[in-house]
Amino acid sequence: MARQSISLTDPNDEWLKSQVDSKEYASKSELVNDLIRQARKQQKQIDWIGAKLEKAENSGFTNDSKAQILAQSKSLLNG
Repeated sequence: MARQSISLTDPNDEWLKSQVDSKEYASKSELVNDLIRQARKQQKQIDWIGAKLEKAENSGFTNDSKAQILAQSKSLLNG
């Protein structure tokens, strides 16, 4: 595992300490790694949504109503 040295603002350091003190995490390193994992997961979701939006924009427009689009989406989701 790679070791890093980072500088934190006082409020961020206090928050990290409080999370460790509350036994939510065993160490600051564990907490920072969890935060990074969450950020990576969120970015993956944002990228997926962006790709879907780009594909939709490039596919053209539809004359379907909002209700028709919603019904089609629900149908696809429910199999």
